[in-house]
Amino acid sequence: EIMPMTPRSLLLDIVNTGRHLIAVGDRGAVIVSNDGRQWAQVQTPTRSALTAVHFPDPDHGWAVGHDAVILHTADGGRTWTLQNFEPELEKPFLDVLFLDAQRGYAVGAYGLFYKTEDGGQTWSEVDTPIRENEWHFNSITRLNDGTLLIAGENGTLATSTDGGVTWAAQPSPYESSFFGATARGEKGAVIFGLRGNVFVTDDIHGGQWHKVDTGSVASMFGGTQLEDGRVVLVGLNGNIMVSENGLERVELLRSNAGTPLSAAIGFGGEVIAVGESGVQHIALNR
Repeated sequence: EIMPMTPRSLLLDIVNTGRHLIAVGDRGAVIVSNDGRQWAQVQTPTRSALTAVHFPDPDHGWAVGHDAVILHTADGGRTWTLQNFEPELEKPFLDVLFLDAQRGYAVGAYGLFYKTEDGGQTWSEVDTPIRENEWHFNSITRLNDGTLLIAGENGTLATSTDGGVTWAAQPSPYESSFFGATARGEKGAVIFGLRGNVFVTDDIHGGQWHKVDTGSVASMFGGTQLEDGRVVLVGLNGNIMVSENGLERVELLRSNAGTPLSAAIGFGGEVIAVGESGVQHIALNR
């Protein structure tokens, strides 16, 4: 259902496809923009909340969410088709990542982990020991060296160096939930989660994590790396962390709405974030 207030309602993820900005959220909402200011909602075949969206190229994209729903577009987000819907599972997908237009992964609550090798025409469960404890998999990220990184509940960290064929659990610097990760340098990563806990490594395979002094106990739910190398994290109560000096220092900001933020991207010299109050624009100090 097309709703005029959707750009100011609950949105959970946002991406730049290279051609458009696309955000997804509550009640199956998908909105599209060319400039980040004017947004148009498009029809989707679901009312399930959409939690994440990813485009491996400007045309092909996938959105996932509650009721194990998976949506696909082949025309840059103008039209969407249903690829998966399993409300009887009572498990939401929480993130999605495609390596190209054929190979992709969707992860979620209670160890939910699906893969496709044919562009989503068929989906199957990933058989891996990292699912045994049924922790929530909150995010899946591709690092700059091609390593895939899953971050989740109870300090869950797992990596794959062969495109997702095999997975290995990694030692964790924190025993509570991570909500996401961003790439750092050639082999590194930044991971973030509950109570302002942020950790950084220059080599995901080295096991050496360093805690960032954030000066905040606000949980961080989403993050992005800007073109100038700075990392921006967004989270509870509209709190925003902007890294300075390679994460040796963090600048704390807050959105005008002061409501939870779930994801962010850099665009047009500013940060565009989404969350409980819809689309938010955050100007950064230079």
